[in-house]
Amino acid sequence: MDVYHVIRELVSLLVVGLLMIWGWRALNWVWLAPKRLERCLRQQGLAGNSYRFLSGDIKELFTMSRQTRAKPMPLSDDIGPYVVPFQHQTVNQYGKNSFTWFGPRPRVNITDPEKIKEILNKFNDFQKVRTNPLVHLLVSGLVNLEGDRWSKHRKIINPAFHQDKLKNMLPAFYQSCSDMSSKWEKMVCTEGYCELDVWPYLVDLTRDVISRSAFGSSFEEGKRIFQLPEDQLVLTIKLIQTVYIPGWRFLPTKTNGEMKMKYKDIKESLREMIKRREKAIKAREESNEDLLDILVESISEKWKQRIWG
Repeated sequence: MDVYHVIRELVSLLVVGLLMIWGWRALNWVWLAPKRLERCLRQQGLAGNSYRFLSGDIKELFTMSRQTRAKPMPLSDDIGPYVVPFQHQTVNQYGKNSFTWFGPRPRVNITDPEKIKEILNKFNDFQKVRTNPLVHLLVSGLVNLEGDRWSKHRKIINPAFHQDKLKNMLPAFYQSCSDMSSKWEKMVCTEGYCELDVWPYLVDLTRDVISRSAFGSSFEEGKRIFQLPEDQLVLTIKLIQTVYIPGWRFLPTKTNGEMKMKYKDIKESLREMIKRREKAIKAREESNEDLLDILVESISEKWKQRIWG
């Protein structure tokens, strides 16, 4: 047997070996590992639906959510069946110690306050749920950080929520509330009465308050930055309604491209605002933009590199 045939045989064996390893890992991911976890959960006294191949409870979860949201919200304090209908059904069916399936990963329902406190205090032991990596383009920062990084960034933003700092933001809060009240008064004055959907106004109120208090003189630019994540949210909902396949985020799909483009726009806008604010701080210009001052002054070099890419 010549050298060529030996090399060809070795390559063939290597390819077969890699395919077997990949196949075993795929099988373990979509079936063997979930079934093992299910047995462990049931042995610990937890109950829930049996694992269904790859999708788990995703289809039922989002179908029930769409059907519920299509109906008017009941005038009741019991909003659980409306906000989280599937989870509400699971707890009613299996009890407080239950679990659901988000794809091949189980999610355990924790309702005991003492256990919740223990989980929140042991942030190194209890990791956050892994989601589609593209979702991090919409929801990032403290929400997705783990362990010591989470603790460090929490300390960075804490000063922004001290009582004295919040008091300085009251004028911005008042102005936004006053603007919303004025719009309602004008609508009422026209006919003497008015029926309206308050939800869009409350969304605008929240956005305006944050924009005024955080961005100050850059209020309009702040509003634009808020609009970009709203556009991203539509795309993100599409992503979380499907099971994430490793590597899918690297494919040049339309959704992947739009998510990355909007994230880039947000990052560029924030970068320009931070640069301007740093110049203002160095020049000792007086400003009421307390929240932005704190954020800029306390940004670590590592965090800067992350924004600057």
